[in-house]
Amino acid sequence: MSLFDWFANRRKSTHNSEQRPEREIADGLWIKCENCGALTYTKDLQANQMVCLECGHHIRVSSNERIQQLIDSNTWIPINEQVRGTDPLKFRDRKPYSDRLQEYQKKTGLLDAVQTGIGNIETEPVALGVMDFGFMGGSMGSVVGEKLTRLIEKATQENLPVIIICASGGARMQEGMLSLMQMAKISGALEQHREAKLLYIPVLTHPTTGGVTASFAMLGDIIIAEPKATIGFAGRRVIEQTVREKLPDNFQTSEYLLEHGFVDAIVPRTQLKKTLAQLIRLHKPFSTTISSAESLEAGLYSHLPFQTEPDNILTTDNNIQLK
Repeated sequence: MSLFDWFANRRKSTHNSEQRPEREIADGLWIKCENCGALTYTKDLQANQMVCLECGHHIRVSSNERIQQLIDSNTWIPINEQVRGTDPLKFRDRKPYSDRLQEYQKKTGLLDAVQTGIGNIETEPVALGVMDFGFMGGSMGSVVGEKLTRLIEKATQENLPVIIICASGGARMQEGMLSLMQMAKISGALEQHREAKLLYIPVLTHPTTGGVTASFAMLGDIIIAEPKATIGFAGRRVIEQTVREKLPDNFQTSEYLLEHGFVDAIVPRTQLKKTLAQLIRLHKPFSTTISSAESLEAGLYSHLPFQTEPDNILTTDNNIQLK
């Protein structure tokens, strides 16, 4: 082959390669971690409960995914599914509140920002409420307050523990005072649940802020948080302007709140179901005769995924941090 023919064939080959169509990659096949930038196959992330395999970042999940992760198969019974909001104030910002509700209902497939129901966690029956940040930032309006209140009241009647997965920007401004009164309504229902000597565990996920933090998110018998979740009431900038001080870098994080005694444990999502089940079993009434306080304590702590002793205030075994 002459040198001229070789160059001609080379140009032809290059031309054909430029004409070759690019391979299409299906949407949703890969997910990029917003913390470390790692690109991970979606199915691998889902198998790890949407926790980044590289850095451990907890990617935000929907309420449907939460229920699937926590509740045993074929045991979930939703309650009060058809409770929906109205627009009593005829509120309007850039668009009418009623239109905004319809927009998020279409986007998420939910009627409002919480799902409630009864189900089993490792065969243990619980009343579960799961807030969905994808619906108007998980904001708490009259529907969220009503559904959670009914859930807690049913749990009290049925002698069930209550678990609420919190993810919210706070009270819903479009409902004004109607949204703020939900703080008191839910808190009142929780007090009746407490008087019945029943267990309540809130799980604080990223973010849990505003009126939710100021009410039911902080009323638990045991308060659990996911790692590195933002948890607070007012925003960081507002607080700094008010107190005229520079706040720590980790202010309003799960780790900061654990250090200062506002939460009891930081539990990775991959261990949450097991931990909740063990805590529920730990608080179930039992009639076994115990010969001494030491053997009682040994029996109680043997259920947990960590080992501890009296007066120990912090343990980090199995990546679970306790206060």
